[in-house]
Amino acid sequence: MAAINHVRSKGNAMYAVTGASGQLGQLVLHALIAKVDPGTIVALVRDPARLAAFAAQGVVVRRFDYDAPETLAPALEGVDRLLLISGNEIGKRVPQHQAVIEAAKVAGVGFIAYTSILHADTIPLALANEHRATEALLRASGVPHALLRNGWYTENYLPGAFSALEHGVLLGSAGEGRISTATRADYAEAAAVVLTGEGLGGQVYELAGDEGFTLAEFAAAISGIAGKAIPYRDLPEAEYRAVLEGAGLPAPLAAALADSDAKAAEGALFDDGHALSGLIGRPTTPWRETLAAGLKG
Repeated sequence: MAAINHVRSKGNAMYAVTGASGQLGQLVLHALIAKVDPGTIVALVRDPARLAAFAAQGVVVRRFDYDAPETLAPALEGVDRLLLISGNEIGKRVPQHQAVIEAAKVAGVGFIAYTSILHADTIPLALANEHRATEALLRASGVPHALLRNGWYTENYLPGAFSALEHGVLLGSAGEGRISTATRADYAEAAAVVLTGEGLGGQVYELAGDEGFTLAEFAAAISGIAGKAIPYRDLPEAEYRAVLEGAGLPAPLAAALADSDAKAAEGALFDDGHALSGLIGRPTTPWRETLAAGLKG
């Protein structure tokens, strides 16, 4: 690893973000730049070249590869507060997160915020297992931390909306379950608030959109935007999983998404606590607004 050429600004905390080149990570960087000196922000990423635009603004960019443990502790040198954005490799996330937490301890990081999943301790989703394990690792680490239990991203439903327009029907397995979504930008702003806040160790935030929807309501909104009827067709979980695989999704991901939809029918993806809007100090972005913007491009 190249030498770290960074001098901390006197009197300023140093904030780091893992997965900083991802969709959520870049939005967190933007939110942090609006709050603190860019020179106190460390963007941790496998390929530093991908964040050249942020480096030009003064953000410190360091190589950070979950699968190259020797890069982790050196990249966290001088960091006070770390946002651990959960990895995207299902099945590998627990050892990856464990390596980051251990490196943070070695580097003397004083606070970790972790992007978990909504109601991680009780939610029956298969996708929650790795998040529960990571939360346990954080508790065992002794490092002060906060859990950002993020609900679903509204943007995750845009591919299904485009498919519905193409095929004339929205497919799913969520029944009449309500889903509380917010945009990535909403969650990113909340992460920046918690990362730069004080006295937040030990907090658990159940973060979700202010307004939920059923997939039938989502289909009706697509219909209104498109000017043609797009019905919602509810499928058994196994059938919906087969549809997702047929659309090209890897079998494990298709299974996880179908499981999530089926559990949504039981209320697993709903929350009306308004903790997210409370953190960011404004209402969450309306899902209809995100849908309309996405479909109109």
